[in-house]
Amino acid sequence: MTANTYGAHGIWVRLVLLPAFVLTAGCSTSTAPVSEPTPAAPEAAPVEVAEPAPPALEMAEVEEIEAGEFDNGKMWTFEYAPLEYFADTYGFQPDDAWFEKARLGTLRIRRCSASFVSPNGLVLTNHHCARENVSEVSGPGETLLDDGFYAASLEEERVTSQTADQLIAIEDVTAEVHAALEGVADAERGAALAAIGNEISERIAAAHGGDDAGVLVEVTALWDGARYSAYVFHRYTDLRLVAAPELLIGNFGGDYDNFTYPRYNLDFSFFRVYDEAGNPLRSEHWFTWSEAGVEEGDAVFVIGNPGGTSRMQTVSQLEWRRAARDKAIHDLYKTRADALQAFYDEDPETGEQMDLRNEIHDLRNQEKFYLGTWQGLQNPEYMARRRDSERKFRAAIESDSALNAEYGGLLDQMAEIQRRKTEYAADFGAFLAFGIPDYDAAILLRAYLAYLYVRYRRAGAPAAALEDLKGDLLSIADQPVALQRELLAARLEDFERNFGAQSEIVRKILQGRSPEAAAEAMVANSALADSASTGAALQTGALSMDDPAVRVIEAIVDRLRTYQAALQGLIPQEDAITARLGRARFDVYGTALPPDATSSPRIADGVVTGYEYNGTIAPVYTTFYGLYDHYYSYGGRDWDLPARWLSPASSFDLSTPLNFVNTADTTGGNSGSPALNADLEIVGLIFDGNIEGLAGDYIYDAEVNRSIAVDVRGILEALDEIYDADRIVLELTTGQLVDSEEEADAVMTGR
Repeated sequence: MTANTYGAHGIWVRLVLLPAFVLTAGCSTSTAPVSEPTPAAPEAAPVEVAEPAPPALEMAEVEEIEAGEFDNGKMWTFEYAPLEYFADTYGFQPDDAWFEKARLGTLRIRRCSASFVSPNGLVLTNHHCARENVSEVSGPGETLLDDGFYAASLEEERVTSQTADQLIAIEDVTAEVHAALEGVADAERGAALAAIGNEISERIAAAHGGDDAGVLVEVTALWDGARYSAYVFHRYTDLRLVAAPELLIGNFGGDYDNFTYPRYNLDFSFFRVYDEAGNPLRSEHWFTWSEAGVEEGDAVFVIGNPGGTSRMQTVSQLEWRRAARDKAIHDLYKTRADALQAFYDEDPETGEQMDLRNEIHDLRNQEKFYLGTWQGLQNPEYMARRRDSERKFRAAIESDSALNAEYGGLLDQMAEIQRRKTEYAADFGAFLAFGIPDYDAAILLRAYLAYLYVRYRRAGAPAAALEDLKGDLLSIADQPVALQRELLAARLEDFERNFGAQSEIVRKILQGRSPEAAAEAMVANSALADSASTGAALQTGALSMDDPAVRVIEAIVDRLRTYQAALQGLIPQEDAITARLGRARFDVYGTALPPDATSSPRIADGVVTGYEYNGTIAPVYTTFYGLYDHYYSYGGRDWDLPARWLSPASSFDLSTPLNFVNTADTTGGNSGSPALNADLEIVGLIFDGNIEGLAGDYIYDAEVNRSIAVDVRGILEALDEIYDADRIVLELTTGQLVDSEEEADAVMTGR
C-alpha cells in the first residue's frame, strides 16, 4: 500500500482519490488515469453566513472549561525554538552548537525518523520502519522478516532502496511566498503556491549544489501559511541494512498491543549510510549511546519528523470530523485490512509474495488510529477546551479594529463550509479512496474507464481518444481473483453502509444480493475481470454498458458528478480561509504556539513519567521480565517469542529496562526518533504512542499523552546477550568500526 497521510507512528497512509471521488478534511490529492471531458463544474458561490452553523453532532453539555496552556502541543521548530521556555522549564538554554548537533544528527527516512549513532554512518530507527527493507533484501529461500537479520561483517550489510534526508539549512521565504499569492483567487491559490514553491526550491537547491550534491529543498507552510520555511536537505541514497530482529520480537504484542502501554517491544533496526565511494560514511554529528539511561522525572528531547497534526483546525472543522470524516476513514482501513487478511488466510503463499503482512499491519495501525481520534472527538472536555480556545481567539480579533477588518467573520464562514460538507457525509464515506488500486478491485478501475470508452465510442470520439482509453484499460494490473472479490465486496459494502440498503443506487447494484454475492457474480461474469478478457472484449467490440461492472459505474456516476461539483468550490474556499486564519493566529499569538506538524524536523520536549489508566498506574518503564510473563501468560499468538529467546544465557539480565514512557509530544512520522537527554546522549527510541493520546491529533493533553520508547539499555542487552552482535555493541559503546564479528570479539576480549 502506498502511504502519505499522517496518522499513527511511522505509518503515513495516503488517501489518493480520483478528482470526482474525493473529499478529505480540507485538501485532496488526485491521480486520475483519465477523466471524461465534461463541462467544468460550477464554482460554488462564496459562503455567506446568516447564523453560525449548529454542531453537526449532538454532544452532552459540560460546564465551561478553560483551554490548556499547551493544547496546541510542543512540537517546536528549529528556526523558532522556545529558548526562554527551555530555560524556565529545564534550567538550561541550548546554544547554537546544541541545535546544530540535534539537527544534523537526526534523519528523515521514508515514513519515519532515524539518527546517526556512531561516527561511521550507523543509523538507528524502528523495526517497523525497516520492515519493507527486510523483505526487500531477503534472498531466495530466506525468510528474514520472521528470522531476523544481522550482518556479521561490513561485507554482509545489504543494499536497500531506503533513503535518508539530513536537514542542512533553513531559509525564511515567507515574504516571497506571500507576495506571489497576493490577489490570487481562491480557486487559483493552490496552483500559484505550487509554482512559487517550485521556483524557490529550484533556486535554493541550485545555490547548494543541486542534484549533483544530493540536495533537495522543500518549501513548508507553518501556522497554516503564516510563515514559510525552505528546508534544505542532503539526501543519502546508499543505506544498507545492518540488523533487524525477528518480526515476533520487533512487533511483540502485534495489533493487540498497538497504541497501548505497558509494552514489551524491541522495535529497533540498524542501517548504515555509505558515501559515494562505497565506504561507511564518516558522520561528524552523531549521538552517543547513554550508559545510564533514564529515570523517572528526567527530561527528554525527541528530535524527529512528525507527519501532521490538526491542532489549528476550527471547532466547526472538528465537528465535521466527528460527524463523518474520521469514522469513515476508520471504516475504509478496517474493511480493506479485513479484505487483505481474508485473502492472506486463503492463500498465504501468494500473500507473502505480495508482502501483504506488512500492508495489513499498516492498515490495522491506521484503523486503530482513526478509531481513537474519532472517539476522542466525543470527549466533551476536549471539545470544551477547543471552544474556549476559539472564543479567546475570536475575542482577540474582534477587540482589535485592524484585525477585525482583516479577519472578522472567517470563523463563521468556515462553519458554513463545514455545514455544507456535512450534507455530503454519505458520499464522503462511499467514495473515499475510490479508484485507487490499493483500496479497490481492478475490475472497478477498469469499469470506470470502460464506461468512458463506451460513452466516447457512442459519441463518435476520435480514434486517438479511444486508443488512449484502450491503453489505460489494458495497463491496469491484474489482481488474484480471490483478492479482487474481497476488495470489490468491500467497496459494495461502502455503498450499502453509507447510502443505505434501500437507496436506489444500492438496489441497482446489489439487486437483492449481499455485497459478497454481488461481487462474486460480477467477477465471474464481467469481461473486465482480468486483462486478457478485457483485451478480448475491446478487440471484438463486445464491451458495453450491459457489463455488470460497468453498470456499477453507471449507477453511481451522476451522484459522483454532483458530489464533485459541490466540493470543487468549497475546498478552495476552505483552504483560503484556513490560510487567512493561520495569519490571524500568528498576528495574535506569534510563535508562542507551535505550528502543526508538517513532516519537517521538530524538537519535542517532555519528562519521563507514568500516568493513570484503567484504574491503575502505568509504570515508568518495563523490563524483560514482563516480556517473558506475557509469553507464558498468553501462550503464544501475538505474544509468541522467537526460538533464540526461549533459552537465553544465564548472563542475560531480565531486569534491564525495555520500554519507557514520557510526555514528549509526538505523532506519526516520529517513529524512529531519538529520545535524547540534555547532553544529547540517546536514551531511547520512539516507536509508538498510547491510545489515550490519540486525540493528540487535535489537542495535546499532558495528563495522558505519552510517547513510548525502546530503552537503549534494552537494545544493548539484546544485541549483546541474545544476538551476540559484538560488532555493533563495540561500535555503539566506543564508536570503533571493525570489519567482522571476529575482530570485534578480539577487541572486546582484549579490553
